[in-house]
Amino acid sequence: MPFKPISLFLLAALGACNTGTPAANGNNSVTNMNKGIGSKAAIVGDILLPSGYHRIPLRSNHFGTYLRNISLNEDATVYLYNGEKKLNQQAQYAVLDISVGNTNLQQCADAVMRLRAEFLFEQKRFNEIKFTDNAQTLYAFEPPFTRKNLNIFLRKVFGMCGTASLAKQLKRKSIDAITSGDVLIRGGFPGHAVLVMDVATNHDGKKRFLLAQSYMPAQQIHILKNPQNEKTPWYLLNDAEIIMTPEYHFKNTELKGWE
Repeated sequence: MPFKPISLFLLAALGACNTGTPAANGNNSVTNMNKGIGSKAAIVGDILLPSGYHRIPLRSNHFGTYLRNISLNEDATVYLYNGEKKLNQQAQYAVLDISVGNTNLQQCADAVMRLRAEFLFEQKRFNEIKFTDNAQTLYAFEPPFTRKNLNIFLRKVFGMCGTASLAKQLKRKSIDAITSGDVLIRGGFPGHAVLVMDVATNHDGKKRFLLAQSYMPAQQIHILKNPQNEKTPWYLLNDAEIIMTPEYHFKNTELKGWE
């Protein structure tokens, strides 16, 4: 059954992401006027692969397995926390069926931490739900291990942590070892972070991967298009030093993981 996280009612906080694309005015109603090819997939794991590729097998308790089972909206429009449409509607392939809340908080690094915490909560690995701020202060999820308390905990984390702190917390890894759940991240004030949602390979050992982001202002988490290939959202892992996403460019040395 596709995973559908419970909404968080988020508090306002300082932005953590590069301002890249400003917000635009729009209405508060969600329509199907901007349905894209991503709407054909019910979950992340349904997104069509390029010919000759297959998803890399994962354990049932792997972060990537959890990410593959997140539901996608039928509507491919990205909305901001205040119900307005994001100005740039050309960056997304599909939109995750996860609430952004109603305050300007769940931005880029916050979305990554949200999905990581939701995964660990589902796995009942409560003692692993912990994040550090830029001063290395530890924020650990404490009893009672309830949904209500998780929401309260995450509100605090989103207000105190961001790209700079998350970049310090994560472990640097080689781009060749990319796996689902990894993060392309540039810590800063502002910085940016995108989450590796899935990884596939072919018989030659070439890899492709999906990326997802939130941004600033806080907006729905969305699967990014591949600006290098309009036919597929799957990015090709190659020798290029720069990974070009629709609204941000990362160096291939900026990949980090949780372990």
